[in-house]
Amino acid sequence: MARRFEGQVVWITGGGTGIGRALAVEYAKQGATVAVSGRRREKLDEVVRAIRMERSRALAVVCDVTDEESVRLAADEVLATLGRLDIAIANAGFAVNGRIAKLTAAEWRKQLDTNVIGCAMTAKYAIPALERTGGRVVLIGSVASVIPAPGVGAYSASKFAVRSMGMTLGIELAGTGVSCTTVLPGYVESDIAQVDSTGHPDPSRKDERPKQLLWKADKAARVIVDAVERREREFVFTAHGKLGVFVGQHAPGLVPFLLETAGLTRRARRR
Repeated sequence: MARRFEGQVVWITGGGTGIGRALAVEYAKQGATVAVSGRRREKLDEVVRAIRMERSRALAVVCDVTDEESVRLAADEVLATLGRLDIAIANAGFAVNGRIAKLTAAEWRKQLDTNVIGCAMTAKYAIPALERTGGRVVLIGSVASVIPAPGVGAYSASKFAVRSMGMTLGIELAGTGVSCTTVLPGYVESDIAQVDSTGHPDPSRKDERPKQLLWKADKAARVIVDAVERREREFVFTAHGKLGVFVGQHAPGLVPFLLETAGLTRRARRR
């Protein structure tokens, strides 16, 4: 059976775990050569082994997306080693948790440096190579960019910025042959809940997300790959994600009203 991405090269930041890892394996199943980047070499090496099990070529490139030079060098290494780039996926990210009144400036900078600036630098250094192949840039955002919730204001703000970046790139790349797909996932199984507010892994942290709504990462990867192949401008998935985005766009005051009402009710009960 033909593999859809035979001969193509895919580069994924944040490729060592979660959605990034699942995307790497899915693209490998479809015949692509896959380069994965992240800060932890051991995680990248695990993904490389999984890619090779799918009979595809793999490359691990250690990269910190908060460091522009690190991103530039990673992009250069991908091109120098693999010869081309067809799809670049800016997936690296994490969540700073805490109410806005409690967050420090350092926590805000870490959140924006990783989720926003890291995303922008990945796109910046991938686009010249993508223009040569008529490729695709992919930004991994979140339904949280549309739906506000207490305790995740920094994360939501960062993903709102990613969504805006995707819209802008779609305009700026018009006529170049390069498309931009911004992906807005709902809840997907990943290690994001086991990363603390400084961006470091902490396996002791509890994942508070509703388990009944969590999509498997491999299922998420399959639908993302299809959306990118179709060159969709924006792709929302999971049923609850689609519902959340619809409500956020068409009745933007509803969710804040419900959350505020619930909060007032809880405080009244405690009196």
